[in-house]
Amino acid sequence: MALILNIETSTTVCSVSLSKNGELISFQEINNGYTHAENLHVFIEEVLNTASITAKQLNAIAISKGPGSYTGLRIGVSAAKGLAFSLNVPLIALDTLEIMTASVLINYNEANAVYCPMLDARRMEVYTAIYDKNLVQLKNTEALIVDENSVAQYLDFEKIYFFGDGMQKCKEILQTLKNANFIDSIIPSAKTMCALSFKKYNSKNLEDVAYFEPFYLKDFLILTKKN
Repeated sequence: MALILNIETSTTVCSVSLSKNGELISFQEINNGYTHAENLHVFIEEVLNTASITAKQLNAIAISKGPGSYTGLRIGVSAAKGLAFSLNVPLIALDTLEIMTASVLINYNEANAVYCPMLDARRMEVYTAIYDKNLVQLKNTEALIVDENSVAQYLDFEKIYFFGDGMQKCKEILQTLKNANFIDSIIPSAKTMCALSFKKYNSKNLEDVAYFEPFYLKDFLILTKKN
């Protein structure tokens, strides 16, 4: 039996789930801005209590590693590493864009389609990748500036689904593509992490707790006020 605590904090969503052998048994989530510092540890306690599970019974901790918000990722990864270290259990890292795509594939699994998650990276830039219906990554994760030239690459595919908060701000440009389809209200959620983390747990695809870092994709810049 594998009891895995799944943590997702890469965006404005603060999400925690508890899974048993890949099946969801307890879940807490809020999408109300960056409230991770206030809610994350409360949610962890609540999902364990709801399932009548103690932290010492956990077999692994899974974390959404990014790309995403620097602050959100830092808080989530710090909590996950702390739990994994203190409980002496494995740490599992999942790609945030893969988590989003897995949730879409539940209802939109099509052989002739590809799937393009987009996370807002400020201005007209998004974190994005492309997956097929088997969650095989066809195009590596990148920080893409969306304009008429950069989206032309998507015409190489017969049918493409766009989703995520990055899609929303770029929709006007993406709608010019004849093969474009859009799915609203897709967020990274710990609910979708259950099957993915269980698969990695079984394959022993684990992280080194001491050296693991989030996948920020871009360097974090601290801006100083001009005099």
